[in-house]
Amino acid sequence: MEGSAILKVDGLCVGFGNGSGQVTALRDVSFEIARGRTLALVGESGSGKSVTSLALMGLLPPAGRILSGELSFRGRSGKTVDLAKLSARDFRNIRGSEIAMIFQEPMSSLNPLFTIGDQIGEMLLLHENMDAADRRRRVVEMLEMVEIPGAAKRADTYPHELSGGMRQRVMIAMAMICNPAFLIADEPTTALDVTIQAQILDLMRRLQRERQMSILFITHDMGVVAEMADDVAVMYAGSVVEQAPVNDLFDHTRHPYARGLLGSIPGPNRPEGERLKSIPGSVPPLIALPEGCAFEPRCAYAMPACKKPVSLQTKAPGHLAACLLEQELV
Repeated sequence: MEGSAILKVDGLCVGFGNGSGQVTALRDVSFEIARGRTLALVGESGSGKSVTSLALMGLLPPAGRILSGELSFRGRSGKTVDLAKLSARDFRNIRGSEIAMIFQEPMSSLNPLFTIGDQIGEMLLLHENMDAADRRRRVVEMLEMVEIPGAAKRADTYPHELSGGMRQRVMIAMAMICNPAFLIADEPTTALDVTIQAQILDLMRRLQRERQMSILFITHDMGVVAEMADDVAVMYAGSVVEQAPVNDLFDHTRHPYARGLLGSIPGPNRPEGERLKSIPGSVPPLIALPEGCAFEPRCAYAMPACKKPVSLQTKAPGHLAACLLEQELV
């Protein structure tokens, strides 16, 4: 790992099932996240974003397993570990303290039978040697940090008593309570209105600056990517098809799929009445992927050579794309 990297994913493959019934959900996924920076993982539903996050957290369902690859993580201690080889006990020691995750649906992620104060405090019970009074004080401080009004009173409320935006703030507080070095945010603004979405994004940026935290931000919204990310990895059908610094990706797109995602963003310069562009077709099922480039059946630039596998290629310094096209897509 390079000195500035907190996480390096190299050749990650994840499968579900076993034997002849096994389906490969992730194929040779590789990326790197520098300390204090945000990498956005983008793509349509079914592209493999959430499976990647669950593999990093050691939370794959029983049918899923890491087939190959290295997940090199270097936390605040400076020691590098391969997350793919950790035992369940060792993973529990770093999950929540060194690596934390904001899940996609706060209402289904929070337990309706316990107050939010108890659920946030459970992280301290697992990872910090604190008595009940100290845990309570720390929970209230954390709720104040994520800008929940009346934090002491809110700590005694149940999830159903809070709005969607407040529940999302609770999820952020729970993830941040032990000051992790690395945060995974899986679609943290889904189902929130634009005003609350902007507040949540501002909050995450502020906490990142204050704590010098690295973030893997999972989303399908390229507008959010422009606001949050330093670097971007575009996923399609279980593979990374383009990776670049955020400005370079927006200004010098190299893969037709990434170009399609960018073309679907509403913008101030779009002529009135013009329909938003869409990518024809849909993500192919994992059991029936094309032999070559997975995007080839939907691609307007497809050529005969695309019928064979296409690997990531360096198109410019720091800019990789799994595409045979040499020109930028404007």
